[in-house]
Amino acid sequence: MTVLECPAQHDETAAPTEFYFELLHTSTKSRARVGRIHTPHGVIDTPNFVGVGTNGTLKALDNATVQQIGLQLMFCNTYHLLLQPGVEIVQKAGGLHRFINRSLPIITDSGGFQVFSLAYGSVADELKSRGTKKQEGHVLKISEEGVLFRSYRNGEKVLLTPETSISAQKALGADIIIPFDELPPYHISAEALQQSLDRTHRWEERSLKAHLQNRQGQAMYAVIHGGINPEMRKASCDFLTQLAFDGFAIGGSMGKTKQEMHTMLSQTMDHLPTDKPNHLLGIGDLESIDLCVPLGIDTFDSSYPTRAARHGVLLTNQGPLKIMRSDNATDFGPPEKGCACPTCQQFSLAYIHHLFKAKEMTCMTLATIHNLHFMVQLMQSYREKILNNEV
Repeated sequence: MTVLECPAQHDETAAPTEFYFELLHTSTKSRARVGRIHTPHGVIDTPNFVGVGTNGTLKALDNATVQQIGLQLMFCNTYHLLLQPGVEIVQKAGGLHRFINRSLPIITDSGGFQVFSLAYGSVADELKSRGTKKQEGHVLKISEEGVLFRSYRNGEKVLLTPETSISAQKALGADIIIPFDELPPYHISAEALQQSLDRTHRWEERSLKAHLQNRQGQAMYAVIHGGINPEMRKASCDFLTQLAFDGFAIGGSMGKTKQEMHTMLSQTMDHLPTDKPNHLLGIGDLESIDLCVPLGIDTFDSSYPTRAARHGVLLTNQGPLKIMRSDNATDFGPPEKGCACPTCQQFSLAYIHHLFKAKEMTCMTLATIHNLHFMVQLMQSYREKILNNEV
């Protein structure tokens, strides 16, 4: 069995920029707000979309291209990186930023989400009421100490605890890190949910203690839990806001419908401080962003735009465009008129249609460039509307 232990990353030669949140404007029409999150690797304008780079890259794109598109914050997954290539290799490379060639901010999760997804199923399964039973073989034991699981790569037993999760994230060197938490499924009894919440709070407090021993310029966001139970969500906010976290992420079950999620978030946001940033974990489709920006959510992470691109769907101001439609075969104009992304500036819809039909890998790159550019521009539009009190 492997117990994850990673030495802390060496400090950079230059003193890191202090992490802080700057609130610029709150709309007079809603709770929507515009701000800036200052980090050692640059500013994140809020509200903003966070691309998911599970293994240190957004699928189908290199990080130089991602930066040119203007994605200010990228989400990398500790669970996957600690299994491959291993945090020791990333550390020898000089940290995650240098290893993946990204100079802009990075956020990492604790690894808990992936571990518990193996146990209970994916978020999609959960929302479709399929995440009701533990999957055998992956998660071996959940205890007060942490989670014992099998590596999906080689079957090796690995023990992940609050302390080892934070040690790994310290070695990776992300700007924002997440404490170790438990992700219970949607279908869980009130008693089991309360037990999970209490343990999560203890794990998060241990994570924070480990983090504060050596901040090394990083910030830590607490994760608010409690499922769709408003009393538990409030209790989670009350407990975690009393601790020295730099921001707050909202995790756990969001409900079975977007309306249920909206109701839960509306209630939860009442209990979070306005002088610190917040983040909605794993939610970033267009409808959810439109529902949640007026609630005062600052950042959203999701694989939705890149996944849509790989499945042949372009996001446009006129709605989703299905590339494989037969009438696109002779459309020699850009995929979206007026779009300034490199894909639309250089290639026709007919050509991209052809690439998808021919199953050329380039098709996914070109579609992903467009969709990521669309998200960057969409969030800029939200910020402008909030400043004008239109949202």
